Amino acid sequence: MKKKIIPCLYLKNQKFVASFKDDMIVADDPVAYAVKLSNQGADELILFDLSDQDAEHEAALLTIREINRAIDTKMIGAGNIKRTEDVKKLLYAGCKAAALNMAKQENVDLIEEVSKRFGKDKIMACADAHEQILSSIELLKGYTDATILLNEDLSSGYKDIKLIPVINSEKKIVDILNRDDVYGLSGEIINQRCETLLNLKKELKSAGLDIVTFESKFKFSDFKKNSDGHVTVVVQDYKTSEVLMVAYMDEEAFNKTIETGIMTYYSRSRKELWIKGATSGHYQYVKELTADCDMDTILAKVAQIGAACHTGNRSCFFHEIAKKDYDETNPLTVFEDVYGVIMDRKEHPKEGSYTNYLFDKGIDKILKKVGEEATEIVIAAKNPDKEEVKYEMADFLYHAMVLMAECNLTWSDITKELANR
Repeated sequence: MKKKIIPCLYLKNQKFVASFKDDMIVADDPVAYAVKLSNQGADELILFDLSDQDAEHEAALLTIREINRAIDTKMIGAGNIKRTEDVKKLLYAGCKAAALNMAKQENVDLIEEVSKRFGKDKIMACADAHEQILSSIELLKGYTDATILLNEDLSSGYKDIKLIPVINSEKKIVDILNRDDVYGLSGEIINQRCETLLNLKKELKSAGLDIVTFESKFKFSDFKKNSDGHVTVVVQDYKTSEVLMVAYMDEEAFNKTIETGIMTYYSRSRKELWIKGATSGHYQYVKELTADCDMDTILAKVAQIGAACHTGNRSCFFHEIAKKDYDETNPLTVFEDVYGVIMDRKEHPKEGSYTNYLFDKGIDKILKKVGEEATEIVIAAKNPDKEEVKYEMADFLYHAMVLMAECNLTWSDITKELANR
């Protein structure tokens, strides 16, 4: 089992604070901070909701939802769980699991119920004392995926329970991660290294731990270089597959990219190492590097911050040379294009637009049309007529997208939820 490095974040008044007891603000913008941690190598994130009032709790859920939209790193939600509905809200906000507080008997009583409803892999426990675990050991084994342990005393082993210790010092960090029952590590010791998580992982890897790291299977010498000793790099957005730019790497740039997880190139015009975004802030965080069949070109899939092009354009490729008319058949592109038109109608109403008619009539009318179109699919499928089913499903998907726009949902939200399942 590869060991994971999991920053622990405390959300209060829509800001990240230092800890349960320390309200010092760590980040005014929790979404941007979570994106940074995700890009810098966090394997998962634990998010504790420290809100006191219902309104603050709802605001916290909105923040968690925004974080989920912005990152691919899995989140564990904890805090403010009192009933099944609270677990559902955390999962619907994008958390891969909800952690129930073992110090509260009502949470202990809830574990079996929510595990059966949402699945064992969606439920974790959170304990601050060994007694809480030992008194419910069979419950935890049968109905939870892992236990967050808010305690540095790991003297006892727990067979068949995965632990995520939340620790505050470097003492015995390697020994703790070497334990068979430890799934990952969190706490202040991880939070203090948020700027250098990849370096921390490499240190732990060097200590013999089976850790999730970003490493190259090839050395630079394995590549075929051009006459200048460089390898061409084609850069692509990892979500949309849009080609962003083309650049070049020498050995130092390649090694720096692997070391930092940030795309680094050799600037042929300046004849020096070039960390993309070092001056503009438009960093490219590596998601995947792949070599072509001849080993002379690298395809880099990246999370692009801001614009890739020095002109301010998202992509360097925007001068159209020639184009034939063709039908776009990439499903996601089609969905995104149609959704884009719907959103444009919502933001810039057009007289006579059916889409604006639906928005003007409101949610009840939209829901009525979604229901009607779903029924039309059922009738068409019973006929059966493939062409009719196709037509009715297209109608349904259009109205579903209007509903998505009305509810401020995107295709990214939907596909991410499907991927999580």
